Amino acid sequence: MDVSRRAMLRSAAIAGLGLGVAEGTAGAASTRRAPSMIGVPFERFANPRFGIIGTGNRGAGILPMLLRVPGARVTALCDFRPAYARAAAKIITDAGRPAPALYTDGEEDFENLVQRDDVDFVYVATPWEWHTPMALAAMRAGKHVGVEMPIGITVRDLWHLVETSEATRRHCMLLENCCYGRNEMRVLRMAHAGLFGELLYGSGAYLHDLRALLFSKTIFHGQWRRAAHTRFNGDVYPTHGLGPVAAYMDLHRGDRFTHMTSMSTPALGMAEYRTARMPPGDETWRERYVKGDVTMSLIQTARGRVVHLVHGESTPHPYSRLNHLAGTKGVFEDYPPRIYLEPAQSNHQWGSFDAYASYDHWLWTDVGPGPGGHGGMDYLMFWRLVQTLRLGLPPDIDVYDGAALSAPFPLSVQSIRLKGQSVAFPDFTRGHWRNPHPGTDSPRPVT
Repeated sequence: MDVSRRAMLRSAAIAGLGLGVAEGTAGAASTRRAPSMIGVPFERFANPRFGIIGTGNRGAGILPMLLRVPGARVTALCDFRPAYARAAAKIITDAGRPAPALYTDGEEDFENLVQRDDVDFVYVATPWEWHTPMALAAMRAGKHVGVEMPIGITVRDLWHLVETSEATRRHCMLLENCCYGRNEMRVLRMAHAGLFGELLYGSGAYLHDLRALLFSKTIFHGQWRRAAHTRFNGDVYPTHGLGPVAAYMDLHRGDRFTHMTSMSTPALGMAEYRTARMPPGDETWRERYVKGDVTMSLIQTARGRVVHLVHGESTPHPYSRLNHLAGTKGVFEDYPPRIYLEPAQSNHQWGSFDAYASYDHWLWTDVGPGPGGHGGMDYLMFWRLVQTLRLGLPPDIDVYDGAALSAPFPLSVQSIRLKGQSVAFPDFTRGHWRNPHPGTDSPRPVT
């Protein structure tokens, strides 16, 4: 879905560009208190019915996998571009399923989809500025909601999502597929089994050369993703790298992020690519890119651990999420995967990560990659979501996790604006982060 002027005005980040996306940081929580949503199970849904908002690249790409998940149903689709919604509906009918209801009457028609009685869970796959208003609308209509990353782009938005989830007793989930990657889930189980000893630090990243896609006329409808490079100097896509490392370190299950500091390089790559590839007079020549080519952040936790977070999508670089974890007994590094654990390894030589296949998560051994999606992580994420809905289990990634994993977007912008000064990390749990509860390392349910 496109980003219109109306969409911009709906978001606190855009309503006052001069105020910046980090307006109202650690003190933005209201004084109203509702019971925590930590550990709260879904009510049981025998066959969860999904409404999907946004049927572009991501939304339509997820559809075939979601339809393969046992018990999942898709009853409604929304996109202000009717042709996109119709094409997504055809995927459903071609699979032998009933035709979904379509909502294509302008940018606000999602507000009608979320009111439907035959929708249990709303999936939001739209440009970033729409994530918070759509999630809020879903929860206020009594629906659980899952949102692509990030769930909000201002700290104020993130607090609104937390408070609305608590007030409505509806879950708001960050659908972070990288938390379900095979390597990530194996390292998670190894960390929880104590193989790394006491955890010290980790690294996560989104290093992905997107220049060709960012300048494409057909991908990222309305050029919304490239527009971020003209408005925000910070880590605009933190959750792919941060999500798995946060799970290793038991975010909100015994530890929390306390503060972070960020720096960016000069913004050169986008302009150089434009000079080399775009014809004179192209609309991109009116753009001024401000997002540094590489953004680096350090996040400290309450237990003294350190997370190194990196973002870069506008320079040549083979794909990497870093996925690095170190403790008192050894270290794992990904891309390519390699491991060094005492006493198994010695002489300062990396060992084979394949030797630890016995630590694979039960989702990978019992369910497997299915029809795929980023190597299978997409399918397993939705398979597990549907399982929690059908069995009445708590979500693996709750609203507090999603808020903390999304917060480096606005906090990095603020820190960079302050010349790398440390900024406080909100405690979205309001002190409940010490309480152990299930996450992505949940045990296999007994069914």
